[in-house]
Amino acid sequence: MAASVGLARSARAESGGGGGGRRPGFDPGDMRLVNLSHVNDPETTSIYPGDPEFTLSTVATLEQDGFYLQYVQEGEHTGTHFGAPCHFNAGEPGADELDPEDLLLPAVKIDVRREAERDPDHAVTVEDLWRFERRHGPIPRNAAVVLWTGWQEKWGTPAFRNLDEQGRMHHPGFSPEAVSWLLETGRLGYRGALGTDTFSPDVGTDHQYRVSLMLYKRHRISLEVLANLERLPTTGGWVLAGGPAHRNGSGATSTVFGLLPKH
Repeated sequence: MAASVGLARSARAESGGGGGGRRPGFDPGDMRLVNLSHVNDPETTSIYPGDPEFTLSTVATLEQDGFYLQYVQEGEHTGTHFGAPCHFNAGEPGADELDPEDLLLPAVKIDVRREAERDPDHAVTVEDLWRFERRHGPIPRNAAVVLWTGWQEKWGTPAFRNLDEQGRMHHPGFSPEAVSWLLETGRLGYRGALGTDTFSPDVGTDHQYRVSLMLYKRHRISLEVLANLERLPTTGGWVLAGGPAHRNGSGATSTVFGLLPKH
């Protein structure tokens, strides 16, 4: 209970560290929870090309040991996860150096399913963000800007990686110009996030990771391989990421929750 009260007070206060702007009010009593994470299963979990294999093995059983325990082997970015600033930039915070407020963010959801179906390399533009704001109002400062691409429906199949004959991956993401605008206007400020139901906020063909290099500074994070985004409202919701804070962690496999207004 004390932790919930602390988070609520933090969310009502102005964001620290030069973020600027007051975060929208948050009252956990007015919210309900939804799960925005995939269940990790070695039989179905899609792994980013080149990442470590994900395995589960039983090391203790109720019958033999009196308790049940599995040994988990995985990369820090297996399945639904958050990425920490040090993932792409030297000298930036690791997962163990983030503040609780960095993991609790007001969220907007941008529906690009139609565009992604037509073009798997679709990159969200500044004009797309302007259109979103004209229809739904301003994106809050220090927000989680979440792309709903429909990629979650491909989970556990080769279509999630969507590799071409040359082994290049194709999935939608943000354009560098759009992220520059989000940064310059404070919508991604001292803290904030880019979220997606794909592997990365970068389009799959960008091997320079230009969006990630811009995003992962200060206390900004990514929320990747999200699920159940149909349950996250377009505006008015929050996201909360929880995962192990490994020393110098580049992120963590997470349970990401959406916090939705009850009414």
